Amino acid sequence: MDLPSDVAVAAAPQHGVIGLEQAVAGGLTQRRIGWLVRSGRWQRVHARVYATFTGPLSYEAVVWAAILRAGRGAVASHRTAAYLDGLCDDPGPVVHVTLPADRHVRSRIAGVRVHYAHRLDRTRHPARNPPRTRTEETVLDLVDVTRRPQEVEAWVTSACQRRLTTPDRLADALGLRKKIRWRAMLESMLSDVSEGAQSPLELRHLRAVERAHALPRGHRQRRVAGDRVIWVDVDYDRYALRVELDGRVGHADEGRFRDRRRDNRATAHGYATLRYGHADLFGDPCGVAAEQGRVLSDEGGPECLARAVPPAAFP
Repeated sequence: MDLPSDVAVAAAPQHGVIGLEQAVAGGLTQRRIGWLVRSGRWQRVHARVYATFTGPLSYEAVVWAAILRAGRGAVASHRTAAYLDGLCDDPGPVVHVTLPADRHVRSRIAGVRVHYAHRLDRTRHPARNPPRTRTEETVLDLVDVTRRPQEVEAWVTSACQRRLTTPDRLADALGLRKKIRWRAMLESMLSDVSEGAQSPLELRHLRAVERAHALPRGHRQRRVAGDRVIWVDVDYDRYALRVELDGRVGHADEGRFRDRRRDNRATAHGYATLRYGHADLFGDPCGVAAEQGRVLSDEGGPECLARAVPPAAFP
């Protein structure tokens, strides 16, 4: 059976999926739609949502079906939007959609998780299909629901490494959010950490590791001359220990050789090197202090450094 042209036009950009209202507006009666489903020519995907073909649905068709079922203003978001944009390689077991906060879906939608947002009109992408949140908003949405700092780091670095966005654009989007989990870590990651001793990551190490756990004070941003000048983030020269703080976002390849050369040179001159990132310093500063304290103790530091002194409180 040939579909009315208006129905075909509506279904085509939606990967063959159509809502009941669209089908009726295109010239089909509800009785005819029921017959198409019963005869096997169409498939019912959700209540009032149909696939106008037989066989399996593409992922985009599955997402369209969820958006149409959720209704007016719905967009793909979170991990679903991340997969559509190439931010991750696994869409996960459910489709995530976000609705304007003034709308609510009363009944559960099988295989779909519904979120709500107050400023969806500003955070949705203006052109992409299926409709979805902007990449920067997708990253921040995923950060806001994660419980592990390592996942925060992974989402941000993945978005930048895959050249889907930039730290500046992420920082701009972050600035528009009143509430978000892991704000301090995000602000640190998205700041320029090449400014020397005042970088957010270095300050985090100073306050949450050194001071909070009564460790010796390191020499920050020390210039070490030789065949090639290098800069050491934190140097404990008395204990032959160097700490490198990796605050780069989106540049995993360009610094790898430089880091290896720097670490190898330190080892050749009798120094131990410990390397930490945002997830370490914001997720487990006490663990960092304990590890650093053990190395300092092994290198001739005070015996008390073999254990981390629990902090009373630190920012």
